[in-house]
Amino acid sequence: MKLGVNIDHIAVLREARRINDPNPLDALSICEKVGVEQITIHLREDRRHIQDKDAQEIIIRSKLPVNLECAIESGMIEIACALKPHRVTLVPEKRQEVTTEGGLALSLEDTRLTDGIKNLHAHGIEVSLFVDPTDEALSVSKELGVEWIEFHTGAYANIFATLHTNIKETHHAIKSLDLPKSTLQDMLDSELAKLKSLSAKAHILGLHVAAGHGLNYDNVKAIAQIDDIEELNIGQSIIARSIWVGLKRAILQMQEAIK
Repeated sequence: MKLGVNIDHIAVLREARRINDPNPLDALSICEKVGVEQITIHLREDRRHIQDKDAQEIIIRSKLPVNLECAIESGMIEIACALKPHRVTLVPEKRQEVTTEGGLALSLEDTRLTDGIKNLHAHGIEVSLFVDPTDEALSVSKELGVEWIEFHTGAYANIFATLHTNIKETHHAIKSLDLPKSTLQDMLDSELAKLKSLSAKAHILGLHVAAGHGLNYDNVKAIAQIDDIEELNIGQSIIARSIWVGLKRAILQMQEAIK
């Protein structure tokens, strides 16, 4: 199980004051020293955290593979092709959302998507699609010819949080859950079973499988036990913990939780 550390939230803190500190670039050496396998960044259209200069410097200077998340808009695809990260993960974006709320709506008729994938491949960049865990997403991803899919784990994370912490409101797909604990446990077990089954199917189809969104030190253990998930991309919970224990220790603790 590989860990990709998403360092966007370092830039969130910087952009709150629009100054130079903290610089997400400074996280690279720490990630490299503790054995992180990948750096993940999301260059959003509204540039709410990572900026173009950040993305360029991180991709140039990182000794680790860089996974660049971006929308399927042509302008973002052009930027990604120019930057040439190791991988581009195509994600849905809405300006009003606090965080990504679900997977891509995949269609073989969506020329933005098909042309974007072709363009990225032409520049030697492998492509991943951020999708909800469904059979349809698997079959369409295979037909689109991408190398990776990344399952959106927001529904799982939301059920887990409601079951274990009584959080009723989130920005994920399931809101205001006020159900008996037995029902929530059944829902959680069902979500895990679905992720396990679909990951195995993806493996048979020749797709590499990653997972991410809403994963933290408490809920990651069950996801990490799914054999056919090769990689987890985690950011907010690691950066949040780093405030108290430092980034190095926060990453080490997440690595331990995964193992």
